[in-house]
Amino acid sequence: MFTIFICFVAGIGAGLGTGFAGMSAAAVISPMLITFLHIEPYEAVGIALASDVLASAVSAYTYRKNKNLDVKNGLVMMAAVLCFTLVGSWASSLVPSTTMGGFSVWMTLLLGIKFIVKPVMTTKETMSAVSPRKRVAQSILSGILIGSICGFVGAGGGMMMLLILTSVLGYELKTAVGTSVFIMAFTALTGAVSHFAIGGMPDFWILLLCVLSTLLWARIAARFANKASPIVLNRATGVVLAVLGAAILAVNYLS
Repeated sequence: MFTIFICFVAGIGAGLGTGFAGMSAAAVISPMLITFLHIEPYEAVGIALASDVLASAVSAYTYRKNKNLDVKNGLVMMAAVLCFTLVGSWASSLVPSTTMGGFSVWMTLLLGIKFIVKPVMTTKETMSAVSPRKRVAQSILSGILIGSICGFVGAGGGMMMLLILTSVLGYELKTAVGTSVFIMAFTALTGAVSHFAIGGMPDFWILLLCVLSTLLWARIAARFANKASPIVLNRATGVVLAVLGAAILAVNYLS
């Protein structure tokens, strides 16, 4: 029963983070499984990435159905992210003493506070004023930056994308989250397959429980997010991120 409870709670946090903010499930599920169920870190990350795939995909579908997803530029950014994540990982291997393990956790907390204090109120009309050529160039450069940092640090992809899409590229919040989860579905699939190919299949029941719980709560969060007004969505996203960031910090402290 304790295992079921931990997987369900981890799925709630991961699903809400994914559906509201395009956050990677790995930021929530991994520390929960490692701390409370004593699962090996590599296996825990694989389970988290696998949970991310369906949760991000169903969230992306919901955002797409509500016309809150930029597929064209999302594909361009995704290609750059995937390529330069490899570059960042290679660079990181050359500097073994550099570590930023708490990077994504602090970013989650601070980004949550940012959405509460300073909401993103950009409109789709403002977004459409940017020329297609300029948007493609911005997507490539942003993908290079996100991939390089995430490959070097080892975490923070979803939060980095949300921050850059809203603050640098000027996306309105719903389109930013929709585009972020669209990209995360593919990056998580790549990560999960590689983890399982290298480390073998994890515990089936823990994997299933985490996947189902994350999928359920991501679906609920995405449906709510697409119906909410911009100010309500900003506040809800901010609260979810701030609470998750604080909770993950507490879990890491316990471990």
